[in-house]
Amino acid sequence: MRKTKKVIGLGVFFLSVAAPVTVLAHATLEQQKAAVGSSYKAVIKVPHGCGSEPTLRLRVQVPDGMVSVKPMQKPGWQLDVVKKSYDKAYQYRRGASLTEGVREIKWTGKLSNDDYDEFVFVGYLSDTLKPDTVLYFPVIQECEKGSERWIEIPAEGKTSRDYRFPAPGLKLMLPSSN
Repeated sequence: MRKTKKVIGLGVFFLSVAAPVTVLAHATLEQQKAAVGSSYKAVIKVPHGCGSEPTLRLRVQVPDGMVSVKPMQKPGWQLDVVKKSYDKAYQYRRGASLTEGVREIKWTGKLSNDDYDEFVFVGYLSDTLKPDTVLYFPVIQECEKGSERWIEIPAEGKTSRDYRFPAPGLKLMLPSSN
């Protein structure tokens, strides 16, 4: 009995030490919750390159329902956006109707495998999005000889933890009543 408790205790210890390493291996969002009908500052955290290779480009797909997107320039990096029509018109602040906008953001530069960086953009989470769901931001991290494709969106009944390359997810909340 005593030996079993010791083995279980060691297993819990090693899992608690290994879990943060697994989380660090993914492109993730800094803030993982936000209210529908509000502005959101997305910060994509990139902790390393692909294996030992530096990151040369980061591409982020902007999901349906996030509008009026504006990416942040990064010193030393080239910024490109792909604008397309939305599937439907979105009502924005002060009654403006938006029918097109940024659908993909691309940063091109060089991030050593030994370094960490963040890629930032802001946008508005349409009030047509459903609270208590997750909005996914597929990310492709392109390196010298390969890529990491953080694009897996969980099927119903699954979570990001069930996938090797999960897309960063944002839990949508009810608007605050302030």
